[in-house]
Amino acid sequence: MAMDSIVKGLFLQSTIQERSQDFVAMSSYLPVLANILPKETLLWKLELLKSASAYANARLDAVKAQTLILCSGRDQLLPSEEEGDRLCRALPNCQTRRFGGGGHFLFLEDGVDLVTTIKGAGYYRRGRIVDYVSDFIPPTTIEVNKVYEEYRWMVDLTSSVMLSTLPDGKIVRGLSGIPSEGPVLLVGNHMLLGLEALPMVPTFMIERNILVRAIAHPMVFFNAKDGGLPDLVTYDTFRIMGSVPVSAINFYKLVSSKAHVLLYPGGVREAFHRKGEEYKLFWPESSEFVRVAAAFGGKIVPFGVVGEDDLAQIVVDYNDQMKIPYLRSRIEEQTEKVVSLRTDTGGEVANQAMHVPFYIPKVPGRLYYYFGKPIETKGRKQELRDKKKAQELYLQVKSEVEKCIAYLKEKRESDPYRNILSRLIHQAAHGLTSQIPTFEL
Repeated sequence: MAMDSIVKGLFLQSTIQERSQDFVAMSSYLPVLANILPKETLLWKLELLKSASAYANARLDAVKAQTLILCSGRDQLLPSEEEGDRLCRALPNCQTRRFGGGGHFLFLEDGVDLVTTIKGAGYYRRGRIVDYVSDFIPPTTIEVNKVYEEYRWMVDLTSSVMLSTLPDGKIVRGLSGIPSEGPVLLVGNHMLLGLEALPMVPTFMIERNILVRAIAHPMVFFNAKDGGLPDLVTYDTFRIMGSVPVSAINFYKLVSSKAHVLLYPGGVREAFHRKGEEYKLFWPESSEFVRVAAAFGGKIVPFGVVGEDDLAQIVVDYNDQMKIPYLRSRIEEQTEKVVSLRTDTGGEVANQAMHVPFYIPKVPGRLYYYFGKPIETKGRKQELRDKKKAQELYLQVKSEVEKCIAYLKEKRESDPYRNILSRLIHQAAHGLTSQIPTFEL
């Protein structure tokens, strides 16, 4: 407690005096405690505890229930982290969440919310099997703000510019062009590692109070017991904000519930692209999302994102790593552990190899998002049942995404605040919270 007080910046002398008084007060109660709990009783309780622990530990592997272990990093009474690791190895269906600054009384700590933790781990469900669409509990205002603050560094560092298109075709800054009523499909391109989605989803909630449900790779929800893949705790934020595993049934449920759905047809192949492929689309030859949208009268909003080449440069990509035996074996091992996708699709998009390109960070530039004019499918259900007509609309959406990317790449050249130095000068003159201008629309 004395060290904790020092860390909090409290006056050392008064802190020592208070702890000394506490120690004297506690010492005065020791004789009373000895009367209540004699030595023989204490020894008997310890032996009982030892016996019960041995009995329980011998049967841990029989526990098949889904288990979530919460560990405190600063527990001064019990070895919480060590015990948590041991139990997680012993229990077949277990996950662990660590709270580095938490003490012994974890639920009395500021910032620890059990409901948020359960939602983040994906453990909340109404039935025997979790339904990621119907079991989802929308994030609270506190949760949204916490997620936004978690990625605030990226928003501040890149000073993201978000543009949208009104029904009359006018381009405006902000998200006012996004339809407020669903179903709405936001269809666009992935940047490296899918980093563009991190600030985008909470911004929709804060600016427009629109919850965007992202279609995500299954590895966000399922992991191999023997490891080798990123820990599921890495993706807790995704689950809190409503991401669902990619599948036809989940997509159908989201659209039928009039949700705003974030869809990346390029998937893993775009997110883990090679050198020189920053803004190249890797979409399947055909897709069913057009006909599903038409079945419920949804709107399709094509969008493009640029700015990756101003943030990082790939130096060792998939092709380079496959030439190195150790890295090649790791890629093959990781790929085997994840759920296979696009197995019925040919071409480059079917290459779902799980790897992380090595890249060099650059002096931060700026991220640009452009959401194009919404494409209506209402009243076109019968028309789009024709596969040829649906394919034409699919290619139109893809073309619009490419136009959005091309527009941003051209317009950013005239942005006087594309460089971080000019943005810092502007903030120094107008305040840290002032909106930084961009190119003329």
